[in-house]
Amino acid sequence: MTSRNATATRQRILEHARRQFARHGYTAVTVKGVADAAGVSPNLITRYFGGKDGLFLAATRVELPVENSVDGDRSTLGARLAASIVRRWFGTSGEDPLLVLHRASGERPEAAEALAAFLDKSSLEPLHRYLRGTGLPDAEARDRAAAIDAFVLGVSARRRVLRAELGDPAGLRAWLATTIQRLADG
Repeated sequence: MTSRNATATRQRILEHARRQFARHGYTAVTVKGVADAAGVSPNLITRYFGGKDGLFLAATRVELPVENSVDGDRSTLGARLAASIVRRWFGTSGEDPLLVLHRASGERPEAAEALAAFLDKSSLEPLHRYLRGTGLPDAEARDRAAAIDAFVLGVSARRRVLRAELGDPAGLRAWLATTIQRLADG
């Protein structure tokens, strides 16, 4: 590599780290293994991320645009959320940081805590606010949001974490849309 591009190198390291954490879990991944895969010195990982824990935290930084999917009529919420979910599951390049965090949550208590806090903030609360805003009483809106959140997390665990086939994207989207809509409608 003739030119040094710290941003590109850091990104390459993160891509390899996500892939390895997603496939092998936290415990089995080594700094040296990620460095070798990324074609860099292990010292660079220490320099950029402070070590394995910092690398893991950077590799599992997640964005979940639920807020973008809840705008609109409640009668089409299932279709909007299902489209967003399937797009993420089939369209995320490399390994999805959310998937990495989900898989690691069984090994590392801090990963489980981070996943729970992230889902509360980025999924459960926006859904709760949205459903309450559509006229549902607060407790009912919270219960329906929790049901949708648990359903999607369960499907994600079964189909992504346990590495079952996701199936046909269109079929999966239709099934998710119907089920999410039933949960939203009560």
